[in-house]
Formats: sequence, structure tokens, C-alpha cells
Amino acid sequence: MAVADKEIDITRNIRLIEWLKSELLTELADLFKVLSSGVREEMYEAVSEILSNIILVSYLLGKRLGISYNAIEMKMQNKVKLGLVENHDVEKYYGDLSEISRHLSSFRRKEK
Repeated sequence: MAVADKEIDITRNIRLIEWLKSELLTELADLFKVLSSGVREEMYEAVSEILSNIILVSYLLGKRLGISYNAIEMKMQNKVKLGLVENHDVEKYYGDLSEISRHLSSFRRKEK
């Protein structure tokens, strides 16, 4: 790869990282807007769309920064485990961390 090609690739990667960062902020702002509207029927579809975009952009940003998808998922699993051990309020009152743990485990089993 020539030096000029390498510089173009680095520039392209930096631009993509900046774009992904702005997309993440835009999606987060959209989430706040939708949640503040309070219209329950329309909120489910919009919120699920926005949250899936945030997750997708987060994976893509991680990849551009040299973090593998697997590493991101392992960090998530570790955070879930820690929350279970510490009996975080979201687990204590709602059982959400146990549910996420089961979801991540079943998703990994389906991949194999």
C-alpha cells in the first residue's frame, strides 16, 4: 500500500469515526425527544428503532476504534454479572439483568 493510499485510508477512518460519533449523539437526542413527547402508542416503535440504532452505531464505532464485537459483548456480559453479584436495583426490583444474561447466553448458543 502506497503512503498516499494509507493516508487516504486513515483520513477516511477518522471521518467515519467522527460521523459515527455525531450519529450516536443524534440518536440520543432523538431518544430524549421521543421520551419527552409522552405519546404512548407511537413511542414503542420509535424507541425500539432509536435504541437499535444506538446499539448498531456503538458496535460500528467500537470496530473503527479497534474493539471487536466480541470484546464489546464480553464487556456487557461482565457488567451484567457484576450487577447480579452486587444485586443492582434494576435486578433487585425488576430482574432485568437476569433476563439480559439469559438473552445474551441464548443468543450465543444460537450462533454456534
